[in-house]
Amino acid sequence: MSDLAEDYRRHGFAARLGAGERPAVLVVDICAAYLTDGSPLRAPVEAAVAAAARLIGHARTRGHPVIFTRVSYRPGSADGGLFRRKVPSLTAFEEGNPLGEFLTHLAPEPGDVVVTKQYASAFHGTSLSATLTAQRIDTLLVTGLTTSGCVRASATDALQHGFRPLVVADACGDRDPRLHEANLLDLDAKYADVVDLAAATSALDRPQN
Repeated sequence: MSDLAEDYRRHGFAARLGAGERPAVLVVDICAAYLTDGSPLRAPVEAAVAAAARLIGHARTRGHPVIFTRVSYRPGSADGGLFRRKVPSLTAFEEGNPLGEFLTHLAPEPGDVVVTKQYASAFHGTSLSATLTAQRIDTLLVTGLTTSGCVRASATDALQHGFRPLVVADACGDRDPRLHEANLLDLDAKYADVVDLAAATSALDRPQN
């Protein structure tokens, strides 16, 4: 991976965007489906979820917005379209299924924004861009699940909507470390800054304008 990263840089990729003046934390789809044994979406993401919880707590103490996303389908999942057909296990997110619920210890609090979506990106078919613009947010610290799926799609769309995406590597997880690392490398080369938890925390400590 290090050789590929160097090749990207040598060919004009992986410039730094940096954090802007008004960051928020975007928590992508951290829910029971990824942490419940027997779930078709179960993944080894406990460390990532713990790191996300630390970042969320720090953001709240500093007064920065925290935005949660969740996937939700009507019974029958017709509103999932071709995405639902491509990934049958998305039935886990039908209304009433406990697998789609937020974690007890990592759930939205009063004042947090919750974005309900049917597709991978937090921006697709939602009001997220308008919400960020209204709050003058210019930077998203992206955490959540999974790195190769909804995290990647949301970070890419953040860039395309004019927001600085900083993907917090420690606070994202996937089904396999190879998927996680490969997607972080490619995101860092083309669509986002990939940062560690310490750098993300530091970005939240800067004074807001």
